[in-house]
Amino acid sequence: MMRGRKRKGDVRRTLVKAWNYKWVYIMLLPVIAYFIVFRYAPMYGITIAFKDYNIFQGVFKSEWAGFSVFRKIFANKNFWSAIKNTFLLNFAALAVSFPLTIIVSLMLNEIRGVKFKKVTQSVLYLPHFISWVVVAGIATNLFALQEGTINAVLQRIGLEPIPFLSSEGWWVFTYVICNVWKEIGWGTIIYLAALTGVDESLYEAAYLDGASKFQRLVYITVPSIKSVIVTMLILNISKMMSIGLDAPLLLGNSRVMGVSEVISTYTYRIGIEKAQYSQSTAIGLFQSVVNIVILLAADKFAKAIGEEGII
Repeated sequence: MMRGRKRKGDVRRTLVKAWNYKWVYIMLLPVIAYFIVFRYAPMYGITIAFKDYNIFQGVFKSEWAGFSVFRKIFANKNFWSAIKNTFLLNFAALAVSFPLTIIVSLMLNEIRGVKFKKVTQSVLYLPHFISWVVVAGIATNLFALQEGTINAVLQRIGLEPIPFLSSEGWWVFTYVICNVWKEIGWGTIIYLAALTGVDESLYEAAYLDGASKFQRLVYITVPSIKSVIVTMLILNISKMMSIGLDAPLLLGNSRVMGVSEVISTYTYRIGIEKAQYSQSTAIGLFQSVVNIVILLAADKFAKAIGEEGII
């Protein structure tokens, strides 16, 4: 009896507390509705990956195919080539952009002029809001073999033009450069926010002990944001199997298909151009599962080396 009364009392207190914050919960309703309608409700479409989907019969009336769709895509060499290219481009972009983003954040943090710092940040953030269609157009005008600005300058000074967009090796270089230019400023936001939380007294104590600015950077600033760096690294690694459609599709061409055909463009060609919806859904499901596995592995590794991880 006493336990039952205690439980009723706990429930009553919980309801009273919830009622006190009723407007907060009401404000959350649109967000909850958004996730239910656009995130959870469409998940029934995953069943297409296990069916011989017919657009006229619909999801529920199409015949079950089991894992035959997965066996079909796993037997396709183009699928594994797309996965290899996805990892290649993501790893190349991560290897360049991740440390560079941290370096730029540290440099911005050292700027003392408020107006100059705001202008610099705005200039760095701006490319993030530019569409990949525009970026691809700019890249074409800059890197094109015949009429590109860079190759025109190289030819005028007596050098051979560089096939930035028609050679596989140079295309990867161009892709990474465009990604870094577009996203590096946006990536500094979290690091700059973390840097504002560093205790100023640590810098003052180090300064009094005779530490140089570089030593303060190495021994105070970087260790203070180490947990943020690890968290961001884990999140970036967890997306190694995902890649945007816009950049590879718009920058790619038939000459560099060997490196530009990634998992997103392959899914686009299979699902949209060839209308093989079961295969495209199966590829998307496989992609999500691999991302989750990579995320868990990266998180476990971070915990193994003494970091907190994110899970």
